[in-house]
Amino acid sequence: MRIVILNADYPRFLSWMYRREPNLKTASYAVQMAGRNASLFGVADFYSRNFAALGHTAIDIHVNNPWMQSTWAREHGLNFEVPAPDDIVARDAFPGWLQRAIAPFKPALRPLARKIGLSPRLDAQSEQILLAQIEDFKPDLVLNQDLFHVDTRLARRIKQICRPTMVGQVGIVPSRGEDWSVYDLLISQIAAVVDFFRQQGARSEVNHLGFEPAILDVLPPAPSRSIDVSFVGAVSADHQRRVAQLEAVSRRHDLKLFGSGLHTLPASSPLHRCHQGEVWGVEMYQALRASRVTLNSHIDMAGPEAGNARLFEATGIGAFLLTDFKDNLHTLFEPGREVATWRSADDCIALIDRYLKDEPARQAIAVAGQARTLSTHTFRQRVETILRLAERT
Repeated sequence: MRIVILNADYPRFLSWMYRREPNLKTASYAVQMAGRNASLFGVADFYSRNFAALGHTAIDIHVNNPWMQSTWAREHGLNFEVPAPDDIVARDAFPGWLQRAIAPFKPALRPLARKIGLSPRLDAQSEQILLAQIEDFKPDLVLNQDLFHVDTRLARRIKQICRPTMVGQVGIVPSRGEDWSVYDLLISQIAAVVDFFRQQGARSEVNHLGFEPAILDVLPPAPSRSIDVSFVGAVSADHQRRVAQLEAVSRRHDLKLFGSGLHTLPASSPLHRCHQGEVWGVEMYQALRASRVTLNSHIDMAGPEAGNARLFEATGIGAFLLTDFKDNLHTLFEPGREVATWRSADDCIALIDRYLKDEPARQAIAVAGQARTLSTHTFRQRVETILRLAERT
């Protein structure tokens, strides 16, 4: 089977990657792809390499990477020049107070945002390059991991080219008012999202995120555990519970915060002094490994369900994870043995106090959590599930 995996990257990550390696912009498509995969950011090539290991031919397309996409076009004789994106994410142009005010209304506002051009989407030339790549590769299956850049309208154009099985993957409830019938299967780690799609008449199933064990073979040596408490991720108007928890922790412990979104917080937030900058891929894993305790807190819209990438990244890398309690967490990890769980900010602080003083207990939970992830939550297993589900379409 020939499989294409579509993905989109944060503009801030793209700016970081090409700033770090200035010559990458003018390198061949293959060299740029190798550099992107070597960063280990996001899902890198974790899906495609596991599809390939099962005997399929699989490629990744990073649909919103203008340097990589325009290079592919030139190498295939196409006269497209895709403009480089701004170094700052478009949403950063909105002041923090406005982002905080509109956060509760985002699901209802998404259709309007797309209509007036504020929602992520590809420009016309980027769409043409993507469609040319689909025409060139002629996939039997397309796994679209960004339902916003590659919306249902564009998915239909892809479907018309070679009639592939279309699989969409998303972790939040997408825009309402879309016709999802173009997809043969929609998957999500969140059961509420699956329910949403089913209510729209689309076939949908739960399939969680995962961890790629090969990461352990290519990371630099593990750093010393010099960080008492860390959090890696965004803080923004979409993470109000997370922000409240982290602010409470920061008043008691020397919290190291790695991530984005500080501009959306009031100047009075204590998280400003905790900020260590952004880390991507390899640097993120090293920050997790350097932490005695690393925290997890799901985005507000996840509701009572666990399933974010940090669950698997932290445990897979062997870190001790203190995560927010969710109703379904026990289906993924055994609380108290494979991960520790908090239910309130005070509870979180008390557990940090306890485990910072008890290294054997921390180590036992970290070892058990890693064993669970490596045995149950790998990308190989997720890919096998996707193939099994797709066969039923």
